[in-house]
Amino acid sequence: MEDKRYFDSSTEDEELPEKKEEEMAETEKDEDQDEYEKVCMVCRRPESKVKHMIEMPDHLYICSECAQKTMEPFMTGELDLSRLFENMPANVSMIQFTGPPVGEVPQRQRIKKKKPKEEPKLPLEERLRRIPAPHQIKAQLDEYVVGQERAKKIMSVAVYNHYKRVESGTMDDIEIEKSNMLMVGPTGSGKTYLVKTLARLLEVPLAIADATSLTEAGYIGDDIESVVTKLLAAADNDVEKAERGIIFIDEIDKIAKKRNANQRDVSGESVQQGMLKLLEGSEVEVPVGANSKNAMVPLTTVNTKNILFICGGAFPDLEEVIKERLNKQASIGFRADLKDKYDHDRDLLQKVTVEDLRNFGMIPEFLGRLPVIFSLDALTKEMLVKILKEPKNAILKQYQKLLALDEVKLEFEDGALDAIAEKAMEQDTGARALRAIIEEIMLDIMYEIPKDDNIGQVIITEEYIRGKGGPRIITRGGM
Repeated sequence: MEDKRYFDSSTEDEELPEKKEEEMAETEKDEDQDEYEKVCMVCRRPESKVKHMIEMPDHLYICSECAQKTMEPFMTGELDLSRLFENMPANVSMIQFTGPPVGEVPQRQRIKKKKPKEEPKLPLEERLRRIPAPHQIKAQLDEYVVGQERAKKIMSVAVYNHYKRVESGTMDDIEIEKSNMLMVGPTGSGKTYLVKTLARLLEVPLAIADATSLTEAGYIGDDIESVVTKLLAAADNDVEKAERGIIFIDEIDKIAKKRNANQRDVSGESVQQGMLKLLEGSEVEVPVGANSKNAMVPLTTVNTKNILFICGGAFPDLEEVIKERLNKQASIGFRADLKDKYDHDRDLLQKVTVEDLRNFGMIPEFLGRLPVIFSLDALTKEMLVKILKEPKNAILKQYQKLLALDEVKLEFEDGALDAIAEKAMEQDTGARALRAIIEEIMLDIMYEIPKDDNIGQVIITEEYIRGKGGPRIITRGGM
């Protein structure tokens, strides 16, 4: 007689994977709940910001404060539920809604729980030793950034002092102030690139914001606190990590006071005033995973006390303000200077002072919270040639690597590099012009090379750059 258990076992085997999937899904859900904080479905505050959280069906939560406010109308008799059913037709019944829970929070808007500090904190001496010294920071910057020796030196010292301040807190009850920086430099001189390289070397989160989009609270545009929201997103919503990061605010010269303005200046002086507390250090409530605060987004608090702020701007027409001040110093007598003495001075921005920035339109309170002020050098022809070939990720090295993937060797003659630098100087947009010029001259070469497998080497000549000839092509095994 056949044993029917063999037939029954096949049915069990079919049901088993489904049960396993359900069990795994439940396990993942439980782990997910353990990793992220619970969020109140009413006020959207996380568990760490409220006293007590009440759990409801379908993984919904409500804080004790919201629960109390919800029950107050019933307890005081202000809301009478019996009136809801007086005029309700007899054939109407309660509808059971299906679908995802109302209070479910999207993944990008969740706040990770702070991990308990199981490991003992390292001694202060050990933590300070882990901070790279100024000469080490500058040596790493030298590998990526050409020139700007003074700027790299100032930034290295300021960053080193800032992170010493973060690690030590207070020493002998002496509180160290922040080393926020203000960079002044012409367009294309490397302001943003310097900050990006610095953040990558220090392995800290970086947020880059544009001051042109910032407006006073209540007006169309980004609020001032949005720069902190970007930093929190860069730190994967880890508040502790974000509070040790760097915020770079570009185009800071665009929020200067507007002169002779008859209307309200919502994107100028008011933005500077709104940033004062942010630069100095304050607790800011920011939305998690969204650009603006609303009822459906959880909020968290970020302290900006240990966040390093770096501001940068081209400050057009600042040279005229500096010239005006310098010409006043000696305008009459035998030692008088000519009025056009500083007209062709490429390093005029190096002579900038706080007084010049105030005359430009920056308020003194704002400048006082940016104690480290320095300017970047205007790029010369020699610096542009070095930028083309010396940094680790130089433009020429990028194209050489692209052609090497097609087994083709790319070379540039020295005369060709000089011609490219001269073209970039004419455009007066700094290092940004180099990429555009290289893209233009390499377009035909990058298009034609995949057609012919016999091409082994391409040499870019000066004649080709100046439009008087073509590149030198060498076939494989040829001369």
